[in-house]
Amino acid sequence: MNRTDPPGNRRTAPGREVLISGAGIAGPALAFWLNRRGFAVTVVEKAGAPRHGGYPVDVRGTALEVVRRMGILPRLRDAHIDLRRMTFLDRDGGEVASVDPHALTGGVAGHDLEVRRGDLTAALHAAVRDDVEFLFDDSLETVEHSGDGVDVTFRGGGTRTFGMVVGADGAHSRTRASVFGPKERFHRYLGYRFAGFTLPNTFGLSHETLMWNTPGRAAALYAVGGGDPVHALLVFAHPEPPSEALRSTAAQRELVAGVFAGAGWEVPGMLAALREADDLFFDGVTQIRMPRWSSGRVALVGDAAYAPSFLTGQGSSLALVGAYMLAASLAGRNHDAGFAAYERETRAFVTAHQDRVGVGDSVLFPATARALERRDDLLRRLSAGPSAQERPVHPSLTLPAHVPPG
Repeated sequence: MNRTDPPGNRRTAPGREVLISGAGIAGPALAFWLNRRGFAVTVVEKAGAPRHGGYPVDVRGTALEVVRRMGILPRLRDAHIDLRRMTFLDRDGGEVASVDPHALTGGVAGHDLEVRRGDLTAALHAAVRDDVEFLFDDSLETVEHSGDGVDVTFRGGGTRTFGMVVGADGAHSRTRASVFGPKERFHRYLGYRFAGFTLPNTFGLSHETLMWNTPGRAAALYAVGGGDPVHALLVFAHPEPPSEALRSTAAQRELVAGVFAGAGWEVPGMLAALREADDLFFDGVTQIRMPRWSSGRVALVGDAAYAPSFLTGQGSSLALVGAYMLAASLAGRNHDAGFAAYERETRAFVTAHQDRVGVGDSVLFPATARALERRDDLLRRLSAGPSAQERPVHPSLTLPAHVPPG
């Protein structure tokens, strides 16, 4: 276990010791705001250190105000990728349309942010690492309510008691499984599977995305910068979510290669790179939908509670806003009242974003020939400039007052 301790001279009232499982986006953001509210916070993370790399993520709308209040907005602006073009291709690799990414996402040029996931997690960790305890290379083994607290056993050994536990450990949350039940109760499969990996940028791409489509299949190359590896994504429609038999990378590679056999454009080269990739990530496209985000003294935040799926482009923003709202809801309240306020004030905002999933998949991954034809017609119109009706509008949320850093 890799341990980072907070300052040792701080006294905390009983019941205000909080354990957060997960040091991705929601976890450190929640730790930051709980610390400002006077809670003693411990963050446990199964990785050995803050994770670097990863796909670019968006920070939009209300989430921009959250990172501004955290004081990390200038750092994130410096890390902004500035994707300039999305080019859509037909089955032979011919151009259908080239559009401004903001026309598809509803983002605002010069305002909204797109950064590498690792840059966002690094900024969040740096903002709070000196104020809370981090336990890296460890995770939760058991979580049990007992009297006025929650007893936690760590996989690395040892047991501790906390006033509250919050799962911020992603769509496949162990915290959620331990307290709320198996994932099948809450996963909403959206009809797609995907494989993501990186490969050398031999295409001369920079700050742009190329998207190839046939009905039910898509291949994308996303270039952050000319000298960086290209992010590759292979997506395909499938009626069933991935089974346990697909847990091995060999089975995943074989499945994807079979689905995309005979495909044109750069897909054969992508499949060759897939066979050698050491960073393959394979999963189903899902949302998490839960009737409640808390049980007793345990709550969930971010993807663990309400993953919207990458089709919405809102996972990171929801994690940041949800973390802020949970900390604000607990200020001056016990866990029962605080968790109830968190759901009451945040659920409508979350649901509105999750319900936008149909907007994303109809443009990026049309499943039928007719849907693809309609999508291509839309893209041609957007390439000439989107109308007010065609430009996406994102739900917003008014944040409660915050506690200035001090």
